[in-house]
Parts: sequence; C-alpha cells; structure tokens
Amino acid sequence: MADDLVSALASMKEEEALKIAREMLDSGQEPMHILELCRKGMDIVGKRFEQGEYFLPELMLAGEMLNQISDMVKPKLAQTSKTKRLGKVVIGTVAGDIHDIGKNIVVFLLDVNGFEVVDLGVDIPAHKFVDTINNVQPQVVGLSGFLTLAYDSMKSTIAAIKDAGLRDRVKIMIGGGQISEQVKEYAGADAYGKDAMAGVSLARAWMGGK
Repeated sequence: MADDLVSALASMKEEEALKIAREMLDSGQEPMHILELCRKGMDIVGKRFEQGEYFLPELMLAGEMLNQISDMVKPKLAQTSKTKRLGKVVIGTVAGDIHDIGKNIVVFLLDVNGFEVVDLGVDIPAHKFVDTINNVQPQVVGLSGFLTLAYDSMKSTIAAIKDAGLRDRVKIMIGGGQISEQVKEYAGADAYGKDAMAGVSLARAWMGGK
C-alpha cells in the first residue's frame, strides 16, 4: 500500500491517492509515515518536472493532492502531539518563483513539530519579508526557491533584511531545487536544508530543541 500511494501521487491519480491515504490512516498507520510517502511521491514529481515530463498544471495538481492529504493527517497528528510552541518561523517562496510543493511540506512539518508558522506564499518580494519580520518578530526565516533565478532573489531578500537592521535578529535558512552550500554562501544565508525534515531540524536546533 505504501508503494501504491507513492505511485498514485507521482502519476497524478488524485482519487486513488486520497483513497489510499484515507485507508492507511483508518488502518492505524503512523501519520508521519504517510507524510514521508508523500514526500517521496513529490520528489518524483519534482524530478519529472525538471526533466520536462511534467509542467505547471501537474505541479499545481500535486500541491492540491498534498494539501488534501495534509488536511486528513493533521487531526491525527494533533491527537498524538502535545508539543508546546517552540518559536516563530516566517517562510515564503522568493520573488520570481511560484513553486510551493517543497515549501508546503516544510510549513506542514514545522507546524506539527511545534512551530508557529507564517506562510507568505509564493513570488514574495523582499520588502514583504522585511515587513513581516518587523510585525511577527520570528526567530527563523525560510526562503524557498526551485528555479535558479531564485538565487538572486534570495541574495537580494537577505540584503534587504540586513539593510533594515533585522539580520542579527533572525536565522535564515534556504531550500528547494538545486540549493547547495555554494548557493547558501552566495545568498548570505545561515544554512540550507536539503529536504523538508532538514529544515525542521535546523529550526529546532536554532531554537534550542533536539
């Protein structure tokens, strides 16, 4: 059944994917296991997009499937997790990029791991990050981007945060697509996460969690 869920997600079979996820939940499968299978399915979707097999409509459908499964899983996770809020995270996909599958997984996992998350959405200009940091006072900021053009947007966003006198107040992590140590250095971020759980681990470490 696990392989069936990954396959259904990767193949854009919405009804089948939702049915399998519901059956897994009803049979007592661990919610986090189901989310991990979703991540694997989304990884395949991302690779097919990179290779030109999938296009924007498929990405949007994949994101919608993920949202629906998340809505199913969240109540179960809430029952098993009595985590106190660890801190605040502001996250968004940077200007010029509208990809949000990876970001949405990170947002969801941060939420269920005890963070208060402000999700700005996609194609977010630098000034919107600055304004939100001023208003929300987060400890962590996440910049997401799938396209290579996002690297310059990440760099300019972090520069804007610095120019506003806010850089020393927040830890900044970046992620998505081909993000690497070199991109992290180029953009001026504190760290990068190779996947969603790495982003959660970074946030927990910065907040003094385990």
